[in-house]
Amino acid sequence: MASVAAWLPFARAAAIGWVPIANKPLPAPPITKEHRKREDEKFIINVSGRKFETWRNTVEKYPDTLLGSNEREFFYDEDCKEYFFDRDPDIFRHILNYYRTGKLHYPKHECLMSYDEELAFFGIIPDVIGDCCYEDYRDRKRENAERLMDDRLSEANEADNMPHANIRERMWRAFENPHTSTAALVFYYVTGFFIAVSVFANVCETLPCSTNDATGEKMSCGETYKAAFFCLDTACVMIFTAEYLLRLYAAPDRCKYTRSVMSVIDVVAIMPYYIGLGIKDNDDVSGAFVTLRVFRVFR
Repeated sequence: MASVAAWLPFARAAAIGWVPIANKPLPAPPITKEHRKREDEKFIINVSGRKFETWRNTVEKYPDTLLGSNEREFFYDEDCKEYFFDRDPDIFRHILNYYRTGKLHYPKHECLMSYDEELAFFGIIPDVIGDCCYEDYRDRKRENAERLMDDRLSEANEADNMPHANIRERMWRAFENPHTSTAALVFYYVTGFFIAVSVFANVCETLPCSTNDATGEKMSCGETYKAAFFCLDTACVMIFTAEYLLRLYAAPDRCKYTRSVMSVIDVVAIMPYYIGLGIKDNDDVSGAFVTLRVFRVFR
């Protein structure tokens, strides 16, 4: 017992690091449960309704990307406890495989531009595409660039040939494609504005606005402000008539245009105004034709 008591101070000193008691290094500190839980936590990603699951440390291996950085917290849904991305789930499957395996593959059946957009959104550069797919990706990239160049050249040639076209052809092209010129675009928005105004006025005409002092009956806004609605309707019809006549003049085949559905709708939307001017005395007949103005909605 005396010998044990003599060595006890040295044992205590060794325990606090004063005297080494072993030549071998100490074992690694044990991994706590909280640390293991944080690294092994499941990472749930909802991409347009399709859910993907992986480990958190899988995506954190690439901190320069969206999923591997703290920027992903902007997409975290507190209620569902998941990250939501309104992106393409089919392409995201290949992106998630990149995080898992470190190899990015290019799906041949996917659109090249959509694939590049998804990579750019998640912060992945196309240079990491694997050797097995890089040749296909580069070929598709070159073909797409050539196609876009051909489209630009064809548009430029079409624009160069525009001055040689007669006025009817240029007018018809402007009606069919308003983005060809500023004037066509302005005319397109002006007609659209008057269509909306006309439909809104037709609705407001039927709403009750006042009461007839003599009979006590409720009067609609169309009856109360008859002159104002008539002037507004006249302005709209003048615009619609001018548009229809211009389209009829510029149409390559006028007979075919007059038989088209849009031409019939234009005529049905315009004619009630002119018919109503001629038969004002007959309220029943004129009212029936005025009802046809609802076809302006289909313009």
